[in-house]
Amino acid sequence: MIDGVGLGGREQTAMSMTEIQRDLTQAQKMELVGLLAGGIAHDFNNVLAIVLGHTGLLLNEPLSARQLKRVEAIHSAGERATALTRRLLLFSRREMRQPRVFDLNALIVELMKMLHRLIREDIEFVTRLSGEPARVMADPGQIEQVIINLTINARDAMPGGGVLTIETAVVDVAGGPGNPDTPGARSVLLTMTDTGPGMTDDVKAHLFEAFFTTKAPGEGTGLGLATAQGIVKQSGGEITCESELGRGTTFTISLPQVVDEVAPMADPWVYSDLPRGTETILLVEDDGDVREIAGEILTQQGYRVLNARDGDTALQLLERHPRPIHLVLTDVVMPGTSGRKLAEQACALRTEMKVLYVSGHPDDVVLHAGVFDGSVPFLRKPFTPLGLARKVRETLDLR
Repeated sequence: MIDGVGLGGREQTAMSMTEIQRDLTQAQKMELVGLLAGGIAHDFNNVLAIVLGHTGLLLNEPLSARQLKRVEAIHSAGERATALTRRLLLFSRREMRQPRVFDLNALIVELMKMLHRLIREDIEFVTRLSGEPARVMADPGQIEQVIINLTINARDAMPGGGVLTIETAVVDVAGGPGNPDTPGARSVLLTMTDTGPGMTDDVKAHLFEAFFTTKAPGEGTGLGLATAQGIVKQSGGEITCESELGRGTTFTISLPQVVDEVAPMADPWVYSDLPRGTETILLVEDDGDVREIAGEILTQQGYRVLNARDGDTALQLLERHPRPIHLVLTDVVMPGTSGRKLAEQACALRTEMKVLYVSGHPDDVVLHAGVFDGSVPFLRKPFTPLGLARKVRETLDLR
């Protein structure tokens, strides 16, 4: 024994220090990704808003079959890039969760068409959903992302074909954290099982680490499972993996069951029937290309659009425009007067006017600007014609 510490204690201390160092390295990696993701998010989302805006309008125009195929491919690529940006922000905890009560069974049923497109014809899809509602409180978009990611991983694990099984169940548990003896607690389980070759213990030990991947360079970022774990933990749940060589792999997600009613979803709009209006909108956006496509979308839907490149120009327009202005659609972060300050001054000049904020910055930046608190209308970039037209109409119709 040295300094009162036996060999066993020294080994345990060394292991603890190793675990601390590993956790610190993981945290530093996540912070680095967060800084990088946040730094590119705004500019990248502006570019994607331009791409999705123009292709969205083109999809409503008469095109030949060959032209339509190309426009759809560009639009689809823009949507994939949007999803990648969101994945980076989710991983780095720089995108705010928007949780609500939903039925996991219903979400899986809605996802099946997309999931079938993600797998190959040599993979059989099997679903076994619980006979009772599987209600959870989480961000449904984030849970969709987890399911999609696990589906892609299962597909890649079965290059020669196989079976992917998705199951849900509602089970009794002993109790929540800190209350192991509390009776009556229930959990919703989601399991996804593939018949691939399985994993070694060494691979399983690093499975949820950031940047860890067994895929070839260019085929995976190593962020998927780390992101999935972060999403599930933020939702109050757990994700585990069971796998043996030659016996396939099963991922199990456990989320607390809730008894609240499912939050209603708004009726979906379709591109061929975008909501229209005749009101006057003051569009304030410092990116000229984004301002142009947003103005074109709104003009096509019948609105009268006034354009301003910054807050000071917008205030001058508000002061001298002789007719009513019904809505200010403003970017949040701009040179000079911010969107929040512009809105405060604009509403003081015209008390009946509505405000709709839009931003491509990470949510923590928007929150710091005093906007994204859930009480004000907000549209995230990149927007599509569908998303912009719908949110403008919803904001104008607010009482």
